[in-house]
Amino acid sequence: MNGENRIARIAAVGDLHVRDTDKGKWIDYFKDISKNADVLVICGDLTDTGDEVEAQVLADELKACTIPVVCVLGNHDFEKGRHKLIRQALHNERVHVLDGEAVVIGDVGFAGVKGFGGGFDNHMLSMFGEGAMKAFVQEAVDEALHLERALTRLDAQHNVVHKIAVFHYAPIKQTVVGEPEAIYPFLGCSRLAEPLTRIKVTAAFHGHAHAGTLEGKTANGTEVYNVSKPILAKAGYAVPYFLYELKEVPLEVTH
Repeated sequence: MNGENRIARIAAVGDLHVRDTDKGKWIDYFKDISKNADVLVICGDLTDTGDEVEAQVLADELKACTIPVVCVLGNHDFEKGRHKLIRQALHNERVHVLDGEAVVIGDVGFAGVKGFGGGFDNHMLSMFGEGAMKAFVQEAVDEALHLERALTRLDAQHNVVHKIAVFHYAPIKQTVVGEPEAIYPFLGCSRLAEPLTRIKVTAAFHGHAHAGTLEGKTANGTEVYNVSKPILAKAGYAVPYFLYELKEVPLEVTH
């Protein structure tokens, strides 16, 4: 790192989809990230079929990563109902798997949720109709509330210079453009962006939309990046991870 408390570079990627046959595949990848970044953010779909064996393969591969890691789970990680086992396999003092929680690394606070679908802007699904529809909408509402709670906790810590939000699902429509419009409601929800407009966040990262768009902004100008690995590969990144450089900000500016 560039000093004991200074985080300068965040590497971000989503949708690794690690398989049980991937032993040895990711070692060079994580070594490269470790040379170029201070923290690695992984935006969900850590596993391919939601199996804890895949999570253990990833945990073993992450031993090659010498920097702290911040993760959230994705929909693939929930496929078999073994998400708690996946989290247990990965979470340790250096790998932080966030689910409505926050962690401070150096001078940067990270708040993470999986997120959920629901649609964007004027086309968001509303809390109306059948119980199943209301439950679908409520899931996104709950995820947004969990994120807001985590960000609020970071706001109370005066050593935090930057706050970073981590999702799997998209909080804005701009970064899913490129996907078929018919599936937008299943790729993210504008409700997830609401905490980003109320609490000053430096940047947000998500994955999930493999054919979406790399960059976008919330209504108040917060930078949002879709760092799904397929998007980074398509964009020409030789080693597909996004490198985000944080500007040094005087502590009193953010509080």
